[in-house]
Amino acid sequence: MLVVLALGGNALVRRGEPAEEATQRRNARAAAAAVAEIAREHRVVITHGNGPQVGLLALQSAAYTDVRPYAFDMLGAESAGMISYLLEEALAAELPGRETATLLTLVEVSPNDPAFADPKKPIGPVYDEKESRALAARTSWHFMKDGAGFRRAIASPMPQRIRGLAAVESLVRAGVVLICVGGGGIPVVVQADGSVRGVEAVIDKDFTSAMLAEAIGADALLLLTDVEGVFTDWPHAKGPPLRKATPALLRGHQFAPGSMAPKVEAACRFVERTGRRAMIGAIKNMSKVLKETAGTIVLAD
Repeated sequence: MLVVLALGGNALVRRGEPAEEATQRRNARAAAAAVAEIAREHRVVITHGNGPQVGLLALQSAAYTDVRPYAFDMLGAESAGMISYLLEEALAAELPGRETATLLTLVEVSPNDPAFADPKKPIGPVYDEKESRALAARTSWHFMKDGAGFRRAIASPMPQRIRGLAAVESLVRAGVVLICVGGGGIPVVVQADGSVRGVEAVIDKDFTSAMLAEAIGADALLLLTDVEGVFTDWPHAKGPPLRKATPALLRGHQFAPGSMAPKVEAACRFVERTGRRAMIGAIKNMSKVLKETAGTIVLAD
C-alpha cells in the first residue's frame, strides 16, 4: 500500500515546548519510530508542517536589522530543509539500509488568491493577549486566536499545482522513503514568461498533502497532529472523538481555522475525489490510525 503521512508542525515542536534543537531532535526520533512502523510494511511518502519553525525563523530574521528580513518563501525553504534533515537523521536509525531522500518542492499558488488579503495561517510561538497586542502595535503583523493564546497569522493561499511530481513518482517507485512538500511546499506564482517567483505566504500542508496523495495514487492519506481525532466541540469536547465520518457529516460542523478546519476539509476533498479513505489522528497513534483502530476515519458518503 502507498500511504501519505502528513505530520503536523508540532511533530517536532509540541505545544508549550521551547523550539530548541534538543527538543526537535527528541521529537523527530519519536515521529520517525512511528513512521518506521508503517514503512516496514508499506511504501510511504512523508509531508510535514512548519508553523512553529518558520515563525521562529521569521523572528530571528527580523532581529538582525543590518539586512532586510527574509521573505517567507525563503524561510519556508529553510525550515523544510531543517525539518527534513532531522527526520532523515532519525529515520536512518529506525530503518537501517533503507534509502531516504528529501525533495524541496515548489508549489504554485494564484497571485489573486483571497487569502493574501485575509491572513489565517498561525505560525511561530504562542503569545498572551497583551503580548500580541503590543507586537501588533509596533509591527505590521496580524494575529489570530489559537487555543488559549494568540499567534502571528500569515496568508495561506490554496495550492494549485505541485511542481516536480515526476521526480516524486520516480523516487517512490524506487522504494525510497521520501520527504516532500515540506511546510506545504515553497509558495510560488508563475509569471508571464513561465518563470516562477516566490511569494509571502505559507501554504497549509494538509491541502498540499491531499493534492499530492491524489496525484500519486496513494491508497490512504493520514493527517497527523497532537490530538486523538476530530472532536465536534473542540476545545470543550467531552468523550472520544468521532470514529467514522463522511464529508457531509463533517461539513455540518464548524472547526478552528488554521488547525483542524484545513485537516477536515483536506480529508473530505481527498475522499470525494478518489473514493479512498483519509484518517485524522495523533502522531503517536500513527500505526493504529492506519489500521482504523484509532483516530477519525473519513470515508465516502
